[in-house]
Amino acid sequence: MSFGKRGSFGSVQEKPAAPAVARVPDVSHAATPAAPPPAPVAASRPTPPPAPEMQERRKSDSYYDTKSSIFSALIETIDLSQLAKLDIETAREEIRDIVGDIITLKAVVMSISEQEELLDDICNDVLGYGPLEPLLARDDIADIMVNGADATFIEVAGKMVKTGVRFRDNVQLMNICQRIVSQTGRRVDEASPICDARLPDGSRVNVIAPPLAIDGPTLTIRKFKKDKLTLPQLVKFGSITPEGATILEIIGRCRCNVLISGGTGSGKTTLLNCLTAYIEPTERIITCEDAAELQLQQPHVVRLETRPPNLEGEGQVTMRDLVKNCLRMRPERIIVGEVRGPEAFDLLQAMNTGHDGSMGTLHANTPREAISRIESMISMGGYTLPSKTVREMIVTSIDVIIQAARLRDGSRRITHITEVVGLEGDVVITQDLFVYDIVGEEADGRLIGRHRSTGIGRPKFWDRARYFGEERRLAAALDASEAPAPSGAFG
Repeated sequence: MSFGKRGSFGSVQEKPAAPAVARVPDVSHAATPAAPPPAPVAASRPTPPPAPEMQERRKSDSYYDTKSSIFSALIETIDLSQLAKLDIETAREEIRDIVGDIITLKAVVMSISEQEELLDDICNDVLGYGPLEPLLARDDIADIMVNGADATFIEVAGKMVKTGVRFRDNVQLMNICQRIVSQTGRRVDEASPICDARLPDGSRVNVIAPPLAIDGPTLTIRKFKKDKLTLPQLVKFGSITPEGATILEIIGRCRCNVLISGGTGSGKTTLLNCLTAYIEPTERIITCEDAAELQLQQPHVVRLETRPPNLEGEGQVTMRDLVKNCLRMRPERIIVGEVRGPEAFDLLQAMNTGHDGSMGTLHANTPREAISRIESMISMGGYTLPSKTVREMIVTSIDVIIQAARLRDGSRRITHITEVVGLEGDVVITQDLFVYDIVGEEADGRLIGRHRSTGIGRPKFWDRARYFGEERRLAAALDASEAPAPSGAFG
């Protein structure tokens, strides 16, 4: 964690929320034997992954009263401008020493474990993201959903779990939201209550604040795993078979134009990251995103990000602006994080004019629906082109649609690898190369399914694969017989 990125306390936004008097509540009340057991160790310490159904305990009100009092005394004691000059570990040790002295001076009666918990919580409040830090440290969590100060949910192993994580009040939660979005040069307040941002590790963040969010600020974090997933790992999880992974690898390498389609949380961005791993390191890649999430490993990558309007409603830079501009930057591949509007027209134009191997994601439930959504997005741009002209553009631009899905048991699968073949009349013709069939359900509710090749001998991109010397591997993968898929999930 970088001290500069996480931010020192700066102007100490949380100070006004602290009690007016620096007095510890009744000591006997704070240290009552009925207090719950200690919480899991905070983010600064190794945290063993708990079982998915485990919920963190809820701290008592007296704990928060005591913490608020000590926090107020800390802010009056330390020089935050000097603290900001220290590295993160030194700053943490300084804060722990001062808080320890304050606890001694105030004669607060606490067990050693409770004191350690309080020290970590206050360090997280000053140097990090407060109560979110223990959750951000866990690599088994896919999503963190904060619905106001008193309700925090997480997704673990595809299932939603309520935690005991709690913020002091909505003011503290709003301060943390502002701290997160300010790192990306954005803002969230009553005048601009909706904001998309990202954490330093690329995790996606969405904030919607009052008055739009009635019950307090709502924060949603789509976490990225520390160890980025690869296609071999998706095979291990059963999201695709080895033969299907081989086809995806060839598609990524031989510069097919690809759309990755799927619902919310189906793993589209994860899959896009996996595909880009097979792009040659000599190619110039330009990515366009609303909040930069893609983490490409090639040496020649240019990352572009949209910008919201300023306080005067000016200065907005849209996705369409980025896609148009990147055409002037001599790209070899254009990667659009999510196609959701009229930029679809510009992306298709780019795919059609020499930028082979371009990729993007969009929200759709089937490959056929993805094509319809592209048509709808183009019409959103105000174009009055005939439907047949738009479909001809789609057919000549997109080579493959990859469908990802999050099934009702929480697992994520690649359900279709579909090729766009051509146009017959006004109908776009597609053919499935690989599909996923659900064949049953286990007693615990986990679905049983299998990936299978549809038996297509030579796909439309066969000549392209032969040009890159991949025709034998492609033929072997397409001829593979259907195989059962093990249980698993990714994302």
